[in-house]
Amino acid sequence: MIRYEGKQIVVRDWIPADKDDWIYWTSPGRYWQTFDGPYYPRRSKEEVVEQVEAHYEKISNGTLASPRTRLAIADKRTDKLLGNVGWYWESKETNWLCAGIAIFDPKFWGDGRGYEAFGLWTDYLFQAMPEIVRVDLRTWSGNFGMMKLAEKLGYTKEACFRKARIVDGNYYDSIGFGVLREEWEAWHPEGFQKELVDQASS
Repeated sequence: MIRYEGKQIVVRDWIPADKDDWIYWTSPGRYWQTFDGPYYPRRSKEEVVEQVEAHYEKISNGTLASPRTRLAIADKRTDKLLGNVGWYWESKETNWLCAGIAIFDPKFWGDGRGYEAFGLWTDYLFQAMPEIVRVDLRTWSGNFGMMKLAEKLGYTKEACFRKARIVDGNYYDSIGFGVLREEWEAWHPEGFQKELVDQASS
């Protein structure tokens, strides 16, 4: 089982106890979705259930993708599901991927949990995929929290496509951040996880 520990959270494989919460939080109408790609169509409740069931079927028959394309974020103390991280190919031909994160409940926003989780996820991607030389994060100019998170982790703002997204009838910019492997490894020579563990024990 994949498990990365931070000070407040863990990034890990999904467990049976996550199932109902995963369905609840990713069903339509949750507040966090107003910031997470609100310009894309949302899955219906039925589609969400189908996606979650398909994932657990892969767990049961041992066919989960490696490296993982999605992991759960859970509270370190209670192991309760808080969110998830994931990635997709921008261009598989050139080993170019985009990563993302969602913390579902707003009461856990702005307290460092997202910072830990996305830092651990970046670490995982570079370790699990030696062929990649960069990790991207895509967002929009209305998602101030995601832009702040990217900058805090050292991601460089590399792209701004002006008025490329429409949210609630208004135009926003599409924003792209990226970090190179050599930059990440220079900042975290012993790994992001070890730094968090050292901080927690000091």
